[in-house]
Amino acid sequence: MATDISARGGQRAIGHEEYSLYSSMSEDELVQMAIEQSLADKTRGPTTAEATVSTCTNRQPAHFYPWTRSRAPPENPAASAPMGLFQGVMQKYNRNKTSQPAPMDPVLKAIKEDDEEAVKAMIKSGRNLAEPNKEGWLPLHEAAYYGQLSCLKALQRAYPATIDQRTLQEETALYLATCRGHLDCLQSLLQAGAEPDISNKSRETPLYKACERKNVEAVRILVQYNADTNHRCNRGWTALHESVSRNDLEVMEVLVSGGAKVEAKNAYGITPLFVAAQSGQLEALRFLAKHGADINTQASDSASALYEACKNEHELVVEFLLSQGADANKANKDGMLPLHVASKKGNYRIVQMLLPVTSRTRVRRSGISPLHLAAERNHDAVLEALLGARFDVNAPLAPERARLYEDRRSSALYFAVVNNNVYATELLLLAGADPNCDVINPLLVAIRHGCLRTMQLLLDHGANIDAYIATHPTSFPATIMFAMKCLSLLKFLMDLGCNGEPCFSCLYGNGPHPPAPPPSSRFSDAPTGNKEPGVVQFCEILSAPEVSRWAGPIIDVLLDYVGNVQLCSRLKEHIDSFEDWGVIKEKNLRDPWPTFAGFEFERPLGSTV
Repeated sequence: MATDISARGGQRAIGHEEYSLYSSMSEDELVQMAIEQSLADKTRGPTTAEATVSTCTNRQPAHFYPWTRSRAPPENPAASAPMGLFQGVMQKYNRNKTSQPAPMDPVLKAIKEDDEEAVKAMIKSGRNLAEPNKEGWLPLHEAAYYGQLSCLKALQRAYPATIDQRTLQEETALYLATCRGHLDCLQSLLQAGAEPDISNKSRETPLYKACERKNVEAVRILVQYNADTNHRCNRGWTALHESVSRNDLEVMEVLVSGGAKVEAKNAYGITPLFVAAQSGQLEALRFLAKHGADINTQASDSASALYEACKNEHELVVEFLLSQGADANKANKDGMLPLHVASKKGNYRIVQMLLPVTSRTRVRRSGISPLHLAAERNHDAVLEALLGARFDVNAPLAPERARLYEDRRSSALYFAVVNNNVYATELLLLAGADPNCDVINPLLVAIRHGCLRTMQLLLDHGANIDAYIATHPTSFPATIMFAMKCLSLLKFLMDLGCNGEPCFSCLYGNGPHPPAPPPSSRFSDAPTGNKEPGVVQFCEILSAPEVSRWAGPIIDVLLDYVGNVQLCSRLKEHIDSFEDWGVIKEKNLRDPWPTFAGFEFERPLGSTV
């Protein structure tokens, strides 16, 4: 490869492979261009990159010659000075003017020109035209490739034993003639006894290639000479698979008439009808159904043709399959039905077609509702259709499916809230969705999003304002923990009756507190040994670095909504850590009622401190 000289201000030299771009220019234009670029290079001077190269220890020249493939320095040291672009262009130009193209091989020349007499003369003179070149090609292959019938026949007669000889890619003359669409050569080779089923390295036969190129005449000729219509390529596809994928009804008719099996399966158990449904080829699908193909065919992963048509949203194909009695309750290996995948894709029309023929029992057995999938993908129209069809709004995800999600979500409502989809959330709640059936209450997710509308909807429909997380127990409501970083949300929850008193029930009181656990161990899904996960206290949460700087205002808000409480020593430390927070203590100056033996006396009604 010619060397690029990119160091000169981003200019590219006219390299060996690029010279042809300038071959159409006149000599005057070429000289003018070379002079202009040479002057520009001279003005710029050598670059740092060139100077570095010239001082290398191997003493390579600073300027690599753009017209040569070698980087070796010239034999004459005096000639090692950089060659200007003008001289380089002119040297290359003059060399190309005087050089002659390499002469073409006389055999190939005769074949390309269809010079039958020249070919016969070479054969008669004793030249061996049955000798392959380095790619394994014979003159016979060349004649088939270029479609030169007279030369082909002369070579066939002279060397009959080579008629099925293969190239290094295992291509026969018949295969090459078929690929190029030379029907006369194809016919001649078959008449001379060429084997029609010899395949190339990919196990593709001439018949397969004819179907790939939609050459119905070539298919007819090959089938007439008994080509195997059920031969499989290395993917397991037959010629019928290939023609179906191209919706070529003429070829399909010839193949089926020639014995092609409509139920042939490839390496993945896919039949031609499955291919038609998968690729949306409605006419091919009708043809195959007419010729007895199984409308309920399933691939190796148990996916049905109907499932694939739904997945690829081929509405007309789905309609035809259902009209022919396709079973909408055949599940794939993951237990998913066509209705599931249509809901996931959000295709309202296909969902409407599938609703009347889908078994609710099969849906329940799958462990996932189409409602989950529609809510997860924000397909509100499909969600409405499913709710209108009275799908169970509280159907939970099966445990094995819930485990695929880190938060162990279970309800369709949770999916809607996670997506911050207020409309879907309202739809589900109005349909009777339970807002308290997930491991993590959807209200906590809404608080994390800071969406007051979703929070209000959930609370209006019975969401637990004092929600806890069973897997991550705290001594106070998790709703408070999730709202800590937004005081307005915290006040909103407290106004609606959230219980803040447990925040001040500390096990250690005024005594010394143990060191706060690291953040990673505060909430551990996997408790150590046989111990239950420890209950995390409010003061521990407040000691986290990301929360502690807000400790004073958080305590201040909570004290506005709780009765007579006592601050533990750690909370007092937080308040004392910032001078402006001292006023907070004034809300808590009242002494607690006296206790005896650990019991607090009941405060008389109407008493004041």
